[in-house]
This record gives sequence, C-alpha cells and structure tokens, in this order.
Amino acid sequence: MAETRQITIEVEPPTIRQGGRVRFTATPTTRVKDWTPTWEILDIPNALVVDEDNEFVAYWDVPADQQPSVYTVQLTLADPHDKVNPTKVSTDVVVDARPFSSGDTVHLGRTGVAPTDDQAFWVAIRNNAKALSFNRYTAFIDQLMCGSPQDEPQGTRNAMLVPGRGLPFSDTDAYRLLKVATETFMMMNCGVYLVPATAQQHDDPFLGTRVEAERERLGLPSSVDQVAFKSAIRAAWRRYVSSKDGDRIPGEEDDPFLPYLAVIRLKLRDVPIVDDQQFGLDCYGILREKFTNPCLLELIWSYWHEEGMLVQTMTAISERFQNRRAPGDHDPLAHVEIDPLRTLNNLLWGYIQDEQHRLTAHRRTYEYDHHYGITLLPPAVPAVRGADSRSRFLEAFHNLLNLASVFFKEDDDTTVIADGFPVLNALKEVHLLLTEGQHNQYGDLPWTARQEMLMEQWLLARPEMRGLLPGRTMVAYPEPWMDRVDGMKRLQGWTDSSIIHFHELGTFGEQILLAIRFGNWHAVIDRLQAANWARYWRSEIQGYVHAYRAVTGVDLSADRVDTRVDATMPTLLLRRRLAEQLRGRRPMPPPPTGRAATLQPPQPAPSAPAPGHSAAPLPSAQPGSAPPLLPGRRAQLPPGQPSGQASQQPRREQR
Repeated sequence: MAETRQITIEVEPPTIRQGGRVRFTATPTTRVKDWTPTWEILDIPNALVVDEDNEFVAYWDVPADQQPSVYTVQLTLADPHDKVNPTKVSTDVVVDARPFSSGDTVHLGRTGVAPTDDQAFWVAIRNNAKALSFNRYTAFIDQLMCGSPQDEPQGTRNAMLVPGRGLPFSDTDAYRLLKVATETFMMMNCGVYLVPATAQQHDDPFLGTRVEAERERLGLPSSVDQVAFKSAIRAAWRRYVSSKDGDRIPGEEDDPFLPYLAVIRLKLRDVPIVDDQQFGLDCYGILREKFTNPCLLELIWSYWHEEGMLVQTMTAISERFQNRRAPGDHDPLAHVEIDPLRTLNNLLWGYIQDEQHRLTAHRRTYEYDHHYGITLLPPAVPAVRGADSRSRFLEAFHNLLNLASVFFKEDDDTTVIADGFPVLNALKEVHLLLTEGQHNQYGDLPWTARQEMLMEQWLLARPEMRGLLPGRTMVAYPEPWMDRVDGMKRLQGWTDSSIIHFHELGTFGEQILLAIRFGNWHAVIDRLQAANWARYWRSEIQGYVHAYRAVTGVDLSADRVDTRVDATMPTLLLRRRLAEQLRGRRPMPPPPTGRAATLQPPQPAPSAPAPGHSAAPLPSAQPGSAPPLLPGRRAQLPPGQPSGQASQQPRREQR
C-alpha cells in the first residue's frame, strides 16, 4: 500500500507468481476531478492495461518468463491547474518464480541480479571518469587556447581564477592561461552533484550516460529503453542520497548525502555546515560543498602515471630545454635537436619557471604512502620515513581482486550460485583502510597532482613534440600523448612496458577505489550488494589485473598456493623487471677457445638511469637465499637492539 496526500494504491495480490495477474487500484483521498492518471511500471514500458470503465484501476499480466524481482509501479496525476509539478505515487509488487509443471523446459542460466540503489552511484562514478578524461580535457583546452568564445560558467570561473594565478615572470601569459583553464576544467567536471530528492533535475550526474553499456552492466533486459532506464536510475539515485531512518540530524532531513558521508555527518553533529567561501573563526564549520558535491579523485591515478614515466618524460624535456645535461656519461637527449619546440617556447618557459609552485616527487611519494602504503624508491626520491602508512592496503586490495576473480569464475558457472560474502568482507577491509588514510592532504594533493599531470599530457600531445620524440605511427594509442612517453623510454633505456598499461592501472584503479571509498560498506550485510559490485566493475577489475601482470609480471587472479596474495610493492617489482630487461640486452660474449674455456656470465650493459627508476640491475640471489635488500629502505632495529647491529638484522620489506 502506497499513499500520498491525494491518492493511495492498493496491490492485489502484493506478491504474484510468473504468469499471474495483479490488480492496482488507486483510491483518491482528496478531490481529483479532471486530473489525468498515467500508469507505468518502471523499466517495463507498456506493461499495464488500464480498466476501460475506471482509469484508476490497472492490471498487469505477468509474463511466464518475467524475471523474479521487485518492480515499481508508478501513477502520475496531471493537475490541469498545475502542469509543471504533477503528483506521483508509487508502490512495489514482488514477482516470484512459479513452480514447475508438466511440459516445462529446463535450461541453465546465469544467476538473476536483484537491483540495489548504490548501482546509480557507480554509474555516476563512470560518468565522472569520462568527464575528466584526457580527450574531454584536450577538447576543452584547445577551444580555449584558440580564442573561441566561452560559455557562461566557464568564463565566470576563468575570470575568478586569473587574478590569483599570475607569475612574477615575463612572457608567461600562455602558460598562465593553460593553468587557469585546467583548474576551471576540473572545477566543472570533478565530482557529482547530489541534487535534493524533491528538486527538479539540474546538474544531472547521468547526462551523457551510454544506456546500452550501463544496461548490460546492470543486468537489465534489452527491452528497457533509454527513457525507462534513465527514469529508473534517477529514481534509484534519489533513494540512495535521501534520508533514511535516523541517519540525518534534525533540520537536515532534506539534505542529500551519500550514505557514507551521512555517517560522518552524524559523528560531527556538533559542527555546523556553512556555505562555501567561509573560512573565518566566526563562521567555523564544515563547507557544504564537501558533502553536497564530493570530488571523485583518487591519488592512485597519479601514482601509476608517474610509474609509467609521464612526469619523468616532461622532466627530461625540461632539462634539455634548459641546456642541462643529464647525470652520467651518456645523455641520449644531448644529441637531439630541440628546434621543433620553437613554437612551444612560451609554454615551456612558463612551465619551467613555475617549477617552484609544483608538487615534487618526494611530496607525492609521502602521500602515496599515506593513502596506499606504496612509494617510489631511491634514487628517484630520497628515502621515505612516513609517520602514518597504510602498510596493509596492498595486501587487502590484491586479496579483493583475487576474490573477485574467483567470484567471476563461479558466476559464469551456471551450475552454482556464486557466493558474494568473501567479496563483501574484502570490500569492508579495503574501505576501512582507505578511510583511515582520508585525512591530511586527501582533497588538495590529489587535485593538484591531477591538474599538473593533465597539463603535462597536453604539452606532450602537442604536434611539436612529435618532431622531438618520433613515435610508432601504426600503434593505436588511445591518447595522443602516450607515444611521446614510450618514445622517451626507448630513447633513455627505461622500462619497456607500454604507458598504455600504466594508464589502464590508473584509470581502472581510480574507479574501483572510488566505489569502495564512498560506499557505506560497513553497514552492508547483504551479499547480493557485494555481488552486484563485482558484476558491475568486472571489466575494470579484470582490466586492472591484466595491466598489473603486464607491467609487474604478477598475476593477481592466479590460484593461491598459500593463504596470502602477492603484496610486494609495485616499485620493487618494476625494478626487477627492469633488471631482467637490462640483462637481456647485454652483448653476446666471444665464443670460448680451448678445452678449459668456460663461458662466464657477461656483465649487464651500462644504461642511463631513468629519473624515476634506477637502471642498475639487482644482484642475483642464490636459490634458497633471501632476496637482496634494495637501497632506500631503512633497517629498523628490534626494541632494545644496539645501533651497531643494524646491518645484521635488516627489517623485512614493508608491504
């Protein structure tokens, strides 16, 4: 039974089996003369039949093959005196499977998917990722840099930011415009606007949604058209961000919060919410935008692009632009003519002069350690001594990916029902670790790192860079800056793993972690919700697992030989792959002569170190011996041990 101030709906029966008929009767509680009723079942168009004698009665003849689930029936009343705000009332009806009977055919099919409201949030995360993609960014920047007129929101934000982004150097206007436009782009596209449940749709987080792709991810039938899908996903979104029983402070019942942020708000009930741009002591409180428009960014995107040598490529070009020779005896860029960069002089000049205002690799590394317990190693950065490290995150995250891979195998097997409880428990563990690191510079540093790396990608994608770093034309790189990075890696002798794999690790990893970080997983006890999470993010999870194997050699989906997954720090695995790569390039030794001649293993050929990785190969470990301790990881003494014994008992590599 559903009721509003004008009408109630009675369902007879409330639970119906496949092949049966259900009756919906709307009874007005107030005068609704001349109102026009419209019946519909969300996600199933034209399913209801309206009674010819009473338009407030409708029937649904449930097909024999209708998917057992809960379906929402909605009645819309159009008031002739108020056509803008029609009255809507809805109720649910449950469809159960009918028992087998004579003549029925049996076939094996995949387990049915019961919808959950958080699926709408996952759709918004994917839309946010597409909005922040490089292709969207470069289209935005190219239009602005060419002097095209700006729309009202964009022009207003640019005008606000330009006065505060000046540089104390001449001839940097082009770079300043690029910097301001990049920040404007992120302000307009980062985050999801939580519209109130009772408001009209504006700043819709589902604009541009590809219905075909999302329908397949959500397990919806192909009969659900675009209008029905968007109506259902918006309804689920409104339910997801609306107030539940007891999860709002009195007076904030109409404020839209993600369920996870609603829990945080309850913890801070004594702190008021203030409007944006209020930072003084007299207006102390939580900025409203932090709750109503959370920015969906993860620092893991920046980490994997830095491991992929994006930042190091721009650093090497900047050093050559300043006529600086790289350390060591061999500098591949010393003999490269930089005349193709002539038309980029103003942009590169501003980029180099602004170096003091950009994040350093050391600064980012400390935050990598704080968020995920992963770091870069010397000589890329000095040794890191973090005060608060998520040392267990990598093991928990890789355990989740491994359990998800097991779930996929079971889910594809039509003879079993895949169990979502192991995935749910792993989600809770990863969510706890992520939120423990959601402090310090969580909002500001990932934002700044993304802004700087987007600018570096745009500079590398410029046609002038093709003349400096020729790439492989026939390789279908998804984004135009990628071949410049791979070209620099070949030139310098860095890792031969393509930047494509590192880019996939960054983009897929960000979306997976956002769905975990902002989900209220500790309040979930239903395994179906975790199963829905795994099914929805299957493409990203399997893409991350494949890319991780491609760059590190470790298969996170492999069957475990013991109870633990591989939680070795990615930087360490990358160095081992680089050592193997360099050993494979060594010159062939001369053939032995004489009876007593023995073939001695040749030494690795020297190679220039990468700005982000050491090119020196690791010493080989004998069978059964412990792996060599890499430089940059301090040995930590057990309590009470004198400092002179530090070299005897080195600490195990932190994971």
